Amino acid sequence: MAGIIVQLAISWLIAWLIEKRNLSVLGLFPTKPRLISFFIFFIITSICCATGFLFKIYLDNQKWVINPNLSVKLILSGTWWNIKSVLFEELIFRGILLFILIKHLGPIKGIAISAIAFGIYHWFSFGVIGNAIPMLVTFLTTGIMGLLLAYGYYKTFSLYIPIAIHLGWNFTQIFVFSQGPIGNGLFVPVNAAPFRTDSYIIFFCVTFLPMLLALSINFILLKRLNSPKTMPI
Repeated sequence: MAGIIVQLAISWLIAWLIEKRNLSVLGLFPTKPRLISFFIFFIITSICCATGFLFKIYLDNQKWVINPNLSVKLILSGTWWNIKSVLFEELIFRGILLFILIKHLGPIKGIAISAIAFGIYHWFSFGVIGNAIPMLVTFLTTGIMGLLLAYGYYKTFSLYIPIAIHLGWNFTQIFVFSQGPIGNGLFVPVNAAPFRTDSYIIFFCVTFLPMLLALSINFILLKRLNSPKTMPI
C-alpha cells in the first residue's frame, strides 16, 4: 500500500511541475458511468481469460477442482496482491506520463510509446531476458495488450477501464486458475501434466484465442464508447 501512495505522490508532483495540474487528469474520482464501465470490462475480460482454461478442460481433458486449502484469508490476500500489482503498473504506464505523452506528442505516438514500454517491462517481470523467442512472444502479447489499455485511457481519460481490463485478466489467470507467482488460488488442476501441443487447434485455442477475444471485444466496446471530445486541459 505504501508503494501505491508513493506512486500517487510522485504522479501528483510530476503533474504539478510539468502541467500545473492535479491527479484529476487520471480520472480516479468514482462516478456511476466509470463504475459501470469498470464492472462491464472486468467481467468481459475475466470471461475471455477463462475460456483458455475451459478449452483445457474440454479439449485436453484436464480436471480442475476448488482448492482444498481455500480460505477467506487466501481470497483476501490473493485479491489484494492482484489489485496492488495492477495499480502499480497502471500508474506507471497509463498514468500521468501517458497523459503528458498524449498531450505533447499526440495520441498515436503516446499510446505507441506506452505500449512499447509495457512490452519491454514484461521482459524483466517475466524473466525472459536472453531468450529470443520468449522475448518476442512476450513483447508482442503484452505490447498489444498495452495498446488496448492505453487506448482505454485515451478514450475516457480515466484509469477505470484500463484497470478493469488489466485486473480482469490477471485476477482470473493468477488467482482463479492459480497460474502465477502467488501459488494456488481458487481452482487447482488435478492432473498437473501440461496440455497437448500435438494439435495446432488446441494450442491456438488455449494459448492465443483467449487474448484475441479479450483484445477484439474490448476494442469494439471502446470504439463505441461515448468519450470526452477533448482531453482535460
